[in-house]
Amino acid sequence: MAGGVSGGANVNGHVDDPGGVIRLFSGPENATARRRIAMIGTYVPRKCGIATFTGDIVEQLGKFHSDISCDVYAMTNPAKPVEHHGIAGEIGQDDRGAYARTARRINESGVDAVWLQHEYGIFGGDDGEMVLDLVDRLAAPLIVTLHTVLADPSDRQRRIVARLVERASQVMVMARHSRDLLMQLYDVGDARITVIPHGAPDRPFGRQEQFKAQFGLSGRKVMTSFGLLGPGKGLERVIEALPAITGRHPDFLYRIVGATHPNLVIEQGEAYRERLQALAGELGVADHVEWVDRFVETDELLDQLEASDIYVTPYPNLQQSTSGTLSYAVALGKAVISTPYLHATELLSDGVGELVEPHSSEAIARAVTGLLDDPMALEALQRRAYARGRETIWPRFADGVAKLIEKVAADAPHGGKALLATPGLSSFYGMCDDTGMIQHAIGRVPDRRHGYCLDDNARALMLVNMADAMDEDIADRLSATFAAFLNHAWNGETRRFRNFMNYDRSWSEHTGSDDSNGRALWALGHTALHGRTEDLRWWARGLFDEALPAFEDIESPRALAFATLGAACRIEGEPDHEGARALLQRSGEFLNRLLAESRRPDWAWFEAVLGYDNPRLSQALIEAGRILDQGEWAMAGLSSLQWIASMQVSASGQFRPVGSDSFSHAHEALPFDQQPLEAQAAVEAAMSAFRADGTQRWVDHAHTAYRWFLGHNDRAAVLADLTTGECRDGITPRGPNRNCGAESILAFQCAHYGVVALARSCSFESGKDMFPAGDTLENRRLSEKPAANFR
Repeated sequence: MAGGVSGGANVNGHVDDPGGVIRLFSGPENATARRRIAMIGTYVPRKCGIATFTGDIVEQLGKFHSDISCDVYAMTNPAKPVEHHGIAGEIGQDDRGAYARTARRINESGVDAVWLQHEYGIFGGDDGEMVLDLVDRLAAPLIVTLHTVLADPSDRQRRIVARLVERASQVMVMARHSRDLLMQLYDVGDARITVIPHGAPDRPFGRQEQFKAQFGLSGRKVMTSFGLLGPGKGLERVIEALPAITGRHPDFLYRIVGATHPNLVIEQGEAYRERLQALAGELGVADHVEWVDRFVETDELLDQLEASDIYVTPYPNLQQSTSGTLSYAVALGKAVISTPYLHATELLSDGVGELVEPHSSEAIARAVTGLLDDPMALEALQRRAYARGRETIWPRFADGVAKLIEKVAADAPHGGKALLATPGLSSFYGMCDDTGMIQHAIGRVPDRRHGYCLDDNARALMLVNMADAMDEDIADRLSATFAAFLNHAWNGETRRFRNFMNYDRSWSEHTGSDDSNGRALWALGHTALHGRTEDLRWWARGLFDEALPAFEDIESPRALAFATLGAACRIEGEPDHEGARALLQRSGEFLNRLLAESRRPDWAWFEAVLGYDNPRLSQALIEAGRILDQGEWAMAGLSSLQWIASMQVSASGQFRPVGSDSFSHAHEALPFDQQPLEAQAAVEAAMSAFRADGTQRWVDHAHTAYRWFLGHNDRAAVLADLTTGECRDGITPRGPNRNCGAESILAFQCAHYGVVALARSCSFESGKDMFPAGDTLENRRLSEKPAANFR
């Protein structure tokens, strides 16, 4: 193989990496590429099988599917440096920070998919566990090729592979047995596993004599083994078989092609090769063994194989998953004799090769002499191998690879759906009963085992306040149900709200979390302003006032933010409400101070860790500053919201919610799992920002966040059904979560009404029609109603 890369661009320099652990290169641009993927693994000219395989993928895609381009990120070992050209970057295998920085660069590059070549030894940490620091941070769909699937992995090895397959949209293996192990050991569904046999060259059949002449081997029967020498190859057994073979066929030559494994050279020098040579001398067959003691590039390797009659792989380890040279030998029409390791068992089935028991020189001798004694049988075996090889030649391999990439790569989301189309409510109704809204669902089926929670019922009450598309009698009944839930959740003894209720209506706690109490106060403030009837608004004002004193000493940032949004509603309906003003004053001072103390040049945020409902912190500070005429707070809220908004938009301009994996990582935003609650918060915080400064960017950001529900996301997954109003519970690395729980349904529904209210506000501010072309008459009708501002 002539390198397997496209061109030899020079290194441009080191970017954002003083230690040189990640080096960025200026690889060639493919302006006609329809798909672009990031390829991660060792890479040519590094001398290892994974590097050759990675190079093969890039080279063969370039030949047969030029509409797919590859940005190669090569793993490097500082102890064995190589010079890469024409690639996107290098990753030092032992530098943990390099993995995170590379993930960020890949995310920012906007590739359609990432393809990782996995072998335990090419990544840093015990069993290569540092690879997890990379895959946990990748946003694009992930393909993982597992070059080794162990039948009996260690606990750490199992944990690493389990995480990889959990993150992967597709797992590629090269043998059916590896697929079966994945299904048995890791519970991976067959639909997520793609089997693509190792590719091989397409050369004419039967050119042995031509290439024997080239290497000075004319007139001899030649058998070859190839690969980096080491005790795991089983070559001792072949040498021990030579006396029996050469006794019958004196012209026989066994060629061992390949250098000693570099790790073995470091530990022992050439002691292993010398032991093999000594063994051949002791058995009197040294003249029948030829040593090609060097690393052979692919093109020469193929020539060496063409000069052979027989290829032998006597591996004692029967768990060997894949051998690239075995695939090459079969495709070139060589008679193959092998121990029954996994790859050989599959590739040589149906009489394509001969399998012999491991650790047996006698079995090898019988197989070789049997073929040499019967030239017709030898040629027949060679022709069967050549026929099998037509299934794995490079064009076929490249077609399989391209199909895999197309299957995984996220299509550009399609428009078509009117942005303001009113979602149905049947899914919302299906999660409700006469107690309240059930928390969780299995798929679309309400899961009664988990009962109810205050958080969801508070949000549900706010949705009914806004949902002017809801039938009036249904809305009145549901308002009463959710209000009754909040009313019953208030614990007069503790002066706090309870949160979790069992399905039998018994409470599972006396006091709920600060966050649930904050959401309850928010819902009460919202209902005091936007409740559907005066009786409902009167009730909400009373319970709001009773619950408000509990927030005098709460310092949970989100709980205060939620309560602040409720207090802002309360003040809009009753500007002189002293308790609500006092809460806004305390919350504004607290959040502004928290932001100032936590801010640093690259992290303009309230906390070192990004959590959930992040934009609510900025939204609360904006509202406190706007209502109390504190310009500093409003500006701080706007700047922090602009920062979090920039953190939640991908390189391709799509909304990418801060993933729940980020919760344990300081000063970092990980892409999964993505939650609907974050998109809703982005929409509604953008509404507050628009009210504060009136700039178009907040309208644009709200639309970007809302489109996340409709398929404009990292997996092109349509999470929300406009017909039923249901919404999936988020996006995992493999795609959408199938469940449709209360929080997700409410997030989608409330985000919709937030976008509608923002469109109305824009229309009122500018006198322009802000509804997209093709919007429905129902939305036109809704636009004529008074806006129910949602904070």
